[in-house]
Amino acid sequence: MHDLRAIRENPQAFDAALALRGLDPVSSQILDLDERRRAVTTRMQEAQGRRNEASKEIGLAMRNGEVESAEILKAEVAEIKESLPRLEEEERELGTQLDAMLAGLPNIPADGVPEGEDEEANQEVSRWGTPREFAFEANEHADLGPALGMDFETGATMSGARFTFLRGQMARLERAIGQFMLDFQTGERGYTECAPPLLVRDEAVFGTGQLPKFADDLFQTTDGRWLIPTAEVSLTNSVREQILGDLAQPIRLTAHTPCFRSEAGAAGRDTRGYIRQHQFLKVELVCICRPDDWMAEHEHMVESAEAVLQQLGLPYRKMLLCAGDMGATAKKTFDLEVWLPGQGAYREISSISWCGDYQARRMNARYRPEGEKKTAFVHTLNGSGLAVGRTLVAVLENYQQEDGSVTVPDVLRPYMGGLDKLVPAS
Repeated sequence: MHDLRAIRENPQAFDAALALRGLDPVSSQILDLDERRRAVTTRMQEAQGRRNEASKEIGLAMRNGEVESAEILKAEVAEIKESLPRLEEEERELGTQLDAMLAGLPNIPADGVPEGEDEEANQEVSRWGTPREFAFEANEHADLGPALGMDFETGATMSGARFTFLRGQMARLERAIGQFMLDFQTGERGYTECAPPLLVRDEAVFGTGQLPKFADDLFQTTDGRWLIPTAEVSLTNSVREQILGDLAQPIRLTAHTPCFRSEAGAAGRDTRGYIRQHQFLKVELVCICRPDDWMAEHEHMVESAEAVLQQLGLPYRKMLLCAGDMGATAKKTFDLEVWLPGQGAYREISSISWCGDYQARRMNARYRPEGEKKTAFVHTLNGSGLAVGRTLVAVLENYQQEDGSVTVPDVLRPYMGGLDKLVPAS
């Protein structure tokens, strides 16, 4: 949601910022609705004021025996009472239209975000690690995985496309990856572990920006609840409709949860393998902080995700996304892309975004600065620390051996009961 006052003060800047996302100017439509709504509000307030004033005049006229004047005033009050519901309804309708227009618009890109329409305009910031040189032709995980327990056929037979059934050592490796990430983020990076709901109401997915525009990317239950597309929804909404304290210490939250996405916007992409599933596991990172602390927290969150890749020994690169490739709620986003030797390409494994007060306005989440009476909107950040399934893919491809086995990275072996290798079924 956007600050209406800021749009009133500088509509040209608002339109220019939205143009970076490829949108046409909308400030004139917003301000027209705003003006009409405020005019109706003024008329309503004037009518209410006149009704109260006339009611007093009726009493005075009756006390002075001015019956005819009192009757005229009574007729005026009755007319005002009849008109007020119409004005209230008009104000409500205009407010609904205005809110819907504001709610449907993406966030404003931050200064320094590159211009561009898609991933081609993203900027590489840095790289870590050297891709391994193989003495044999590296396989993609979709070819390597089935002999190790990654059962695509059973998943598809049971649930359809983009579902996978993991067995034995493969299932244990995925669990180990998630547990390692969660222990690392809570033990080393200062995040508090949470076990949030996986089903949420409309207002929760509206608060983090999935509704109304991205409903097709979600799954909904028969009672109207939504399956979370990421724990960002539950974690961020844990402060909705609240006034927090001074927030001298940012609130850092993490959760290891199943996530559910219909992938309506990704039809035809990554249909083979384990990269893009309808159901997947992710360790999510969320931060709630003061506006002045967003930059330090964004850096901390990016470093937290990078550290997991470094601990696993997985080469990656950090990308600054252009305005046209960022998610709708983000003001600034860094993507981490892990090297997949089977594909010979870097692929996204984490997206870490600063959302400013965009989500906070939708959730009405505020804090009270120390020594001040007025409250202010918090800032929110979110990112993957990391996507567990994609990390599993990266481990399989980077640690594969010529005989089809996969070496287990050192940091994961304590979670694997000491198992140091995944071995193909004979």
